[in-house]
Amino acid sequence: QVQLVESGGGLVQTGGSLRLSCAASGRTFSTYPMGWFRQAAGKERDFVAAISWNGGSTDYAESVKGRFTISRDNAKSTVYLQMTSLEPRDTAVYYCAGRNAHDRGTFSRLEDYTYWGQGTQVTVSA
Repeated sequence: QVQLVESGGGLVQTGGSLRLSCAASGRTFSTYPMGWFRQAAGKERDFVAAISWNGGSTDYAESVKGRFTISRDNAKSTVYLQMTSLEPRDTAVYYCAGRNAHDRGTFSRLEDYTYWGQGTQVTVSA
């Protein structure tokens, strides 16, 4: 079983930056593709970014390309989401997700992931 714990959320002004972290338990973290999703109030959970098991491949939603960067440190069992040039539309609960399969590549669908964190709130003020 893998547990994911997000941290780093908070309140930031438009144009500001935040770095989210997702710490994973479990010895096989380094083999899992990982992703970040977000859910704004009253809306569906949407894909934000994904990274392959070794960090060699990444994928981003169009809305965050050029502003967000996903990375991972397998030695620390942690995946990160660096967010810059934040806008009010980025306000949401951000969730870390792990795919329980030793697959190559990146994955952008909710159903691709097995493990989910509890989420961390990001609020961007105008």
